[in-house]
Amino acid sequence: MQGLTALLFLFALLTWQVAVDGPLRRADERIGLAARQTRLPNTVAEFFADLGSMTVAVPILAGVAGYVAWYARRTGAPRWWLPPLAALLAMAAVPLLVVPLKLLIDRPGPPGMPLGDGFYPSGHTATAVVAYGAATLLLLPYLRGSAYTRREVVIGCLVLNAAVGFGLVRRGYHWPLDVLGSWCLCGALLVLLSACVDRFGEARGDSPS
Repeated sequence: MQGLTALLFLFALLTWQVAVDGPLRRADERIGLAARQTRLPNTVAEFFADLGSMTVAVPILAGVAGYVAWYARRTGAPRWWLPPLAALLAMAAVPLLVVPLKLLIDRPGPPGMPLGDGFYPSGHTATAVVAYGAATLLLLPYLRGSAYTRREVVIGCLVLNAAVGFGLVRRGYHWPLDVLGSWCLCGALLVLLSACVDRFGEARGDSPS
């Protein structure tokens, strides 16, 4: 899995730079402060940032996982329960990965944010990446031949996660590297989940109905 290796390597590089206050971290903080001056209204940025909260993203994934499990069981798919369960386990793994890293790295947040608990990697970003990414992976096997192409759904997921990340930086909740680190870490989780879905996901040409 070259993609998995590349993501983990990049995550390790970013984490090292943040931990040792390297040149990437210093450039990151300059970019983060500049991003807060963009003209995007605070209400719009806040809306994007909130899409990464547990109260929004997790119910969406749970709903998609439940629907896919129901449909796959109805159509007699073998091991219909495995991809939805793997998606939910990936979601459960997010705090187990992110919280210890926050405590270990203990990076201060942008100006105006409270001290404590660390800000690298971003928990909201990680939640959004896994929740929306896993939901997309669960749905992709059912989209062959449908009105919505697989590419459009994937692009939509990427745009959504980019909006969450930008909203967090624009509102001053996180530095850009906090977001990028979570993209790499949780992207690796999605690579593993994708292998599970490819192996056991429904491969019929029809879409759920």
